[in-house]
Amino acid sequence: MAENTAKWDAAAKRYRTYIKFERNLSDNTVDSYVRDLRDFAHFILRMYDVPPQKVESQMIERFMCHVFDRGSERSSQARCLSSIKSFYNYLLVTDAISASPAEFVDTPKFGRQLPDTLTTDDIDRIIASVDASTVKGRRDRAMLEVLYSCGLRVSELISLRMCDLFFGEGYIRVIGKGDKQRLVPLSPVARERIQLYLDERGTAASGEETVFLNNRGRSLTRVMVFTVIKQAALRAGIDKHISPHTFRHSFATHLLAGGASIRQVQELLGHENISTTEIYTHLDAGRLRETVEKLEEQ
Repeated sequence: MAENTAKWDAAAKRYRTYIKFERNLSDNTVDSYVRDLRDFAHFILRMYDVPPQKVESQMIERFMCHVFDRGSERSSQARCLSSIKSFYNYLLVTDAISASPAEFVDTPKFGRQLPDTLTTDDIDRIIASVDASTVKGRRDRAMLEVLYSCGLRVSELISLRMCDLFFGEGYIRVIGKGDKQRLVPLSPVARERIQLYLDERGTAASGEETVFLNNRGRSLTRVMVFTVIKQAALRAGIDKHISPHTFRHSFATHLLAGGASIRQVQELLGHENISTTEIYTHLDAGRLRETVEKLEEQ
């Protein structure tokens, strides 16, 4: 296994360089693709112990069954297969293989199942469960408030910089996918909670510009945010599977319920295509479908 492990590691390093510099993908996309590839490689080595060039279609199909069985969301399943196909396309263009074993493996179909939404009462209970008597608690309260009230992705939350805060104007600047910028209104509550945290926040590490820091003065990781949410939901007695995306999905749902247009929600979420917004926002599906069809005709 050691020999084939070395071959996977070497191929993964070359692939990472290729998608980062040749295809110019964002850092988040590169990290996701490489993480999926390593997961796939671990499975192949454990089950078959073959190098990348010896993988067959049925091996990929079995891996996708494994991904499904462990409860991954449909979007994660689709991205995982996309990562594998991208890797084998890279091997094709570099003449490492003559045909891709992933070419005819079907992409998981997206259904209408979406993450649980939270009510405004649920969100209030989750945020209130955080002990605000500590700096960490004030950070977590501010972070959860911004995550929900601004509808941010977790990657956008942890990369929010001091220079992106425009308290006087009442908005924040968000750097989304593909380094695209958008301006999102900041509620008075969110502004107050951020300021309470910043007033007592420790010194940032040298060169660190992000708003939300760990106890060493460095940026938070995705895992840290997931942990904060999970622990707060448990304390609040919320018996749902909750992730940062649950806050974002709830944000969109509540906006639509309050009368916002799907185009407004699209802009606030930073979606390039309006069809993506329709997938995220399931409230009153008939009205949304009618609105989307009208927009597509324009």
